[in-house]
Amino acid sequence: MADKKHRILILGGGFGGVYTALYLDKAMTRAEKERTEVTIVSNENYIVFQPFLPEVISGTIETLHCITPIRRIARRARLYTRRIEEIDTQKKTVRLAPDFLPKPLTLEYDELVVGLGTRMNYALVPGMREHSIPFKYLGDALRLRNESVRALEEADIEQNPVEKKKLLTFVVGGGGFSGVECIAELNDFLTAAIKDYSNIRQEEIRCVLLQSADRILPELGESLALYAQSILGKRGVEIRLNTRLTAISADAAIIQNKQTKEIERIEARTIVSTVPAAAHPLVKSLPFELERDRIVVTKYLDVPKFPGHWALGDCASVPQIDGIKSPPTAQHALRQAKTCATNIVARMRGTSMKQFSFTGLGKLASLGQRSAVAEVFGIKIKGILAWFFWRTVYLSKFPGLDRKIRIAADWTLDLILPRDITQLKIFPAEHVQQEHFHGGEMIFDQGDFGNKFYVLTDGQAEIVKNGNVVATIDKGAPFGEIALVENSPRTAGVRAKTNCTLVSVARPAFRKLLTHLPGVRDSVGSIMQSHGVDPSGLDAPDEDED
Repeated sequence: MADKKHRILILGGGFGGVYTALYLDKAMTRAEKERTEVTIVSNENYIVFQPFLPEVISGTIETLHCITPIRRIARRARLYTRRIEEIDTQKKTVRLAPDFLPKPLTLEYDELVVGLGTRMNYALVPGMREHSIPFKYLGDALRLRNESVRALEEADIEQNPVEKKKLLTFVVGGGGFSGVECIAELNDFLTAAIKDYSNIRQEEIRCVLLQSADRILPELGESLALYAQSILGKRGVEIRLNTRLTAISADAAIIQNKQTKEIERIEARTIVSTVPAAAHPLVKSLPFELERDRIVVTKYLDVPKFPGHWALGDCASVPQIDGIKSPPTAQHALRQAKTCATNIVARMRGTSMKQFSFTGLGKLASLGQRSAVAEVFGIKIKGILAWFFWRTVYLSKFPGLDRKIRIAADWTLDLILPRDITQLKIFPAEHVQQEHFHGGEMIFDQGDFGNKFYVLTDGQAEIVKNGNVVATIDKGAPFGEIALVENSPRTAGVRAKTNCTLVSVARPAFRKLLTHLPGVRDSVGSIMQSHGVDPSGLDAPDEDED
């Protein structure tokens, strides 16, 4: 009977997790590989090279060129592209969610490497989940690009100057590396794209960067941060310092000046969030000691009091030899992966482990238009030299020769070809979703097309007819059904009296519920009768959607 293999299970498909598998393969002998099974669990079958995400927005790099299949990096590892439901450190098992078949899957392990990264902390800013575009994953960059083109398309034909201004205002929350690179590429893309829109002028484009600190790029030295602020300002980017994003609604960002406490509303249809980050929910469920929601590990990257358990990357609090905790960057995750793999093999062999000793090589930030800032080994670089250095370094670090060639080709073609303004409608609207409205905002106006049915789940709203408030809507009350049933314009508007949260049901889903779900038709009929409206329109046939 064959000996049971030593099972190493890696959770997370980021740099830390994937490169741990790669370095394990390099560290083990052929005999050790035969006795060992390495498994990766990741939501996706690819790894995203985060520094290139902003260039997906502008189209400088093709969408799929900033990712690499995990199987081509960790070729010997088994890969499961499923969501993790539970981690049991006592039984040493991990339960995965079902996929094509509605059957869960449980994996056993001898060594567990946790590299789950972080998630967006939507709870800190009301309306962020419902109305902002996060900027962390490949789909986010593609979605932002599509929403930007959509805004240009709508603005080009919009006759209402107020609505046009909203469409052409783009807000990015967060002045760190992600936020600065995002706003830089977004501004470049919009500037280039409007050449093909005859009814949009350059001065109508408004890009706003919100930063709660007193300068952007606080990770860099003050001189480089001020240089970056100056460059972005000259290109028309409006930088709001000491400004906190307090809420996001359907068509506005609500901000507060930290010094004056003044509340301001920036009306915009496109709002991007790059902060804040929170621990993965599974990390909080583990029995490990946490420090600021990050797993505490030793200098060897193992979890104290839990033999055979390791953690690295953004979800781990990794001590450095200089006395600080390792920052959540790709360069640190790569070195942690090598140390972790080395020490797992050392533990299997019963030899001494190696201390994590990397402290960082430098920091780089692209500002678009052949400009960047960099701080490498204490040397500060800016302008086109930093931009060339930025591209050289990140291209050399990108995994896979084929991807390196594709990216180099993209950069070359970008010098001579116009930016693509194609809108790919691959993100269907959610038929049932939660929405947030700030006090005083219109949920819909009188005369609008009836496209949604609403239920108020928190706060109060008021019905406005011909400029007058005629009734109040309290928590738990439904509204907006009349225009959907009668296929007519809204007979009155609804405005948020206080900060409101509500659930909306889009027209196609509403009609299907009426037709096929028992009891819904009678309930909606009763609601209409209570509003003094004949419910006979409920007998209209169900609508099919293309």
